[in-house]
Amino acid sequence: QVQLVESGGALVQPGGSLRLSCAAPGSFFSINSMRWFRQAPGKEREFVARQTSGGSTNYRDSVKGRFTISRDNVKNTVYLQMNSLKPEDTAVYYCNADIFVGRVLDNYWGQGTQVTVSS
Repeated sequence: QVQLVESGGALVQPGGSLRLSCAAPGSFFSINSMRWFRQAPGKEREFVARQTSGGSTNYRDSVKGRFTISRDNVKNTVYLQMNSLKPEDTAVYYCNADIFVGRVLDNYWGQGTQVTVSS
């Protein structure tokens, strides 16, 4: 059973920075794309960033230039560095990954971590 474990959410002032982490403990599988999504109260979950196993990245327009996704393939961990945070970035952030367990490719979600941007 693959589990994604997120950490790093917090309360931060506008203009501040946070780094989220998402780890997939274990070595019995391989990971393809890893993504971050977020969901604000009363809104639908939305895509934030993605990094493929080859290192390609893409972002939603509103976070380009402020957020950076990266991954450590040895640790099976993906990070989201968030700079110049705005109140509209407030949301629960979810990690998502496409993971091979043996020959079976499936999609997994983390439990979410709360990011609150407020003065």
